[in-house]
Amino acid sequence: MRGIHIGVIFVTAALLAACARIELPPHLKPLPKDTMMLLGRKGMRPEQPIFVRIFKEESELEIWKQRDDGRFYHFKTYPICNWSGDLGPKIKRGDKQAPEGFYRVTRHQMNPNSNYHLAFNLGYPNAFDRAHGRTGEFLMVHGDCKSAGCYAMTDGLMEEIYALAREAFIGGQEAFEVHAFPFRMTDEKMALHEDSPHYEFWRTLKEAYDFFEETRIPPSIAVCERRYLVNVRFYSPINPAKLDPNGYCPPYEKLAPEPYFPSGHMQIAEERVVAPGPKKRTLDSIRNGTASLIMTAAVQQRVESPAPATNSPVASGWRPMSRMLGLAR
Repeated sequence: MRGIHIGVIFVTAALLAACARIELPPHLKPLPKDTMMLLGRKGMRPEQPIFVRIFKEESELEIWKQRDDGRFYHFKTYPICNWSGDLGPKIKRGDKQAPEGFYRVTRHQMNPNSNYHLAFNLGYPNAFDRAHGRTGEFLMVHGDCKSAGCYAMTDGLMEEIYALAREAFIGGQEAFEVHAFPFRMTDEKMALHEDSPHYEFWRTLKEAYDFFEETRIPPSIAVCERRYLVNVRFYSPINPAKLDPNGYCPPYEKLAPEPYFPSGHMQIAEERVVAPGPKKRTLDSIRNGTASLIMTAAVQQRVESPAPATNSPVASGWRPMSRMLGLAR
C-alpha cells in the first residue's frame, strides 16, 4: 500500500509539473501579481470600469479605474512605444495618421488574434469623423511596437492593458471610452499651438480634457451639426448615439461640473505610477513632422474624400473576445 501511495504522489506531481508548463495564450493571461497588488493599494478591483486617455506628444497612454464613489482614479501610465503621423486628426485612408478624438470600445472590438500580438479597435471613423468625410478603418491600440496609423505598445504592456479591459468587460462594463489627444491640453500647451490649423478642433478636445481634470468623471459626448458637444444635457429625452451627426442639434444646456477634491485615502489612489518602457517618437521628430503638416493641412482639408467605408470590427482572423472567453451565447 505504501508503494501505491508513493506512486500516486509521483504521478500527481508529474501532472502538476506538466500543467505548470502549459502557457496560457496572451489574451487569457491573468493580471500580474504586482498589478493586482497595485489595484488593492489604490482601493480598486479588477472588474471595475476603466477609462483611457492617449497623449501623442508625450507618447503616453493612461488607464483610469473607477472606484466605489463613481469617480475615476489614475491607475497607471504606459509609454507608447510608437505611433505614426503627426499632431492632428486622421483625415483619410492611407495618411498613416493616428486618430485624435473621442472613441468608444466594446468587447467586440477586442482582437485576441491580432497580427500585432493583441489589439483593440478604436472605432475610427466615429460619427464626428464620418460627418467630416474622414476615411480609414481598423485603427488600433496594439502590441509589436510598429505603427502605420495606430498606437503601438510593447507586447508586455499591451498584455496588461488588454487584461485590464477584459476584466472590466467581465465585470459588466459595456464599453470603455478612449480620449485621444495631441498633447496634455493645458493652457500653456494650447498657447504654443495657437497657429495650428487644428487649433479650433483641439479647443473642443480641451473641453473634455478640462472637465475630466476637474471632476474625474468622463464627460458625455454627442455629435450633431458636424461638431462635438461635450458635457451637455438635452432638454428632451434623446439618445446621443442616435443623433444625426450632420443634422440639427436639439436644444441643450451645459452641465455644471462637480469638482473633485481628493483627500485621505483618495490621495493614495491618485498616486501616479508610470510603467517602464521605450518611446520611439521624440519631441524633435514630432516637431519636424508638424512643420511639414502645417504647410499641407489646409490643402488636405479641402480635398474631397470618397464616402467613408463601413466601420466593421470584423476582419480576417477576427474573433470577438466574448466568444474567446465563452461569454457569448
